[in-house]
Amino acid sequence: THKTPAVKAWFARHPRFHAHFTPTSASWLNQVERWFATLTEKYIRRGTHRSTRQLEQAIRQYLELNNSDPKPFVWIKSADDILASIERFCL
Repeated sequence: THKTPAVKAWFARHPRFHAHFTPTSASWLNQVERWFATLTEKYIRRGTHRSTRQLEQAIRQYLELNNSDPKPFVWIKSADDILASIERFCL
């Protein structure tokens, strides 16, 4: 879809935007998505943010807390467990 004339024309009109393509099997991207999901679950959805400034403060607080004692993401399911779960879902 990124090679269609309409998309190419849009990017030509908006030079500050760039498309970045990653393989669908990029496991590091899954970790990035998981990190943002944790941020959303723990600090954005649970909070009451009456302004953009308050939302930004909550995000910065999470960053400070997360960076003060960083831990790597650890996959807790094996590939077999994941595939079995998908198989059960499909049934």
